[in-house]
Amino acid sequence: MRRRSFITLLGGAAAWPLAAGAQQPAMPVIGFLGTTSMAANAPSVAAFRQGLKENGYVEGQNVTIEFRWGEAQLDRLQGLAADLVGRPVAVMFGGGPPAALAAKAATTKIPVVFTSGDDPVKIGLVSSLSRPGANVTGISILFRELEAKRLELLRELIPTARAVGMVFDHIASSEEAETAARRLGLGFHAVPVATEDQLDAAFSSLADHRSDMVLVGSSPRMFLWRLRIIRLAALTSLPAIYEQGLYVTDGGLISYGASVADAYRQAGAYVARILKGEKPGDLPVVQPTKFELVINLKTAKALGLTVPLIMQMTADELIE
Repeated sequence: MRRRSFITLLGGAAAWPLAAGAQQPAMPVIGFLGTTSMAANAPSVAAFRQGLKENGYVEGQNVTIEFRWGEAQLDRLQGLAADLVGRPVAVMFGGGPPAALAAKAATTKIPVVFTSGDDPVKIGLVSSLSRPGANVTGISILFRELEAKRLELLRELIPTARAVGMVFDHIASSEEAETAARRLGLGFHAVPVATEDQLDAAFSSLADHRSDMVLVGSSPRMFLWRLRIIRLAALTSLPAIYEQGLYVTDGGLISYGASVADAYRQAGAYVARILKGEKPGDLPVVQPTKFELVINLKTAKALGLTVPLIMQMTADELIE
């Protein structure tokens, strides 16, 4: 073999590992857009990762997750969504209606998966639950739709109640709750809040209007402010019902709603399916099938309430 040919052959062989390495597919990136913060959503993020893992994706091994958090400042979400689009990411996830809507507005090409406590058709995320179409699909948690059921449970706990108050995020609506209250023959007084600092005045207003109990509206920001809400409910001696169990774990009285952990796990599963090639528009919006009733017996005792035995027996979790 001539020397020139031998050197050429060696040079080609030395390049083989580099060429092979260059042909390795890049690890897909998931853009995770959250309305509030990582600290407030740690259990949900863990459930999302679990959904990915159950479907073959493990963060750091064969997929990367880029997190962006709005810290309850809704005007930041559009910019954060645009940042993820420019990254670019293979799939975007929007946790909660504000983040989901920001993700949808930021791209018509990148697949978007959401979780939403609002009706996703009504707020414009998808055109149909069964056939979402376009590049968006997700998980409906039905927080707002369950407000009537929450009110019924609170009335069952306090049968002598004559009036209910509601504190809710000012960008939401109290209409469905008011309709449910009127149907139960209850007086109704609602106070919208735009910032956490307005919560003190809101609870004072509820007490001034002789509310016997409180329905706390569903929203990512209300969840972020939950410790202050729970404290104010205790200070004003107002029994309150919430959208999810973490409120009750943190000292709230009672909660009823779809399992948030299960919704985020299913969202992770949907993201995995899309990474494997399925189209979001062909994946129907998932409706919740798992609902949780959680009661804090210690808080009930502090409020002078006796939780009916039948309610204790049907609860998914009792905190003592």
